[in-house]
Amino acid sequence: MQTKLRDNGRMGLWGFLAVLGMSQLYVVRELLAAFALFALGFATIAVVIAGLYMLRHGLQLAVVRLTDFRQPVMNVATVNRENQKAA
Repeated sequence: MQTKLRDNGRMGLWGFLAVLGMSQLYVVRELLAAFALFALGFATIAVVIAGLYMLRHGLQLAVVRLTDFRQPVMNVATVNRENQKAA
């Protein structure tokens, strides 16, 4: 009778430790999933900010190159006085 009670106690203890271990694994798994979601969110935000920075920098470089180009959009002939009076 004493041996059977001792075996039931051991099985109960092993069962409790198994449930405790599984619950810990569940918590760890949930924490890893939450970390993965936050990492994905922060990576998305970083990619968007880097893209906007590169777009702004590229547009700034394009404007600088266009202003350095310094060619008129269209050639306008000067109007002398004779032509001005005729108009």
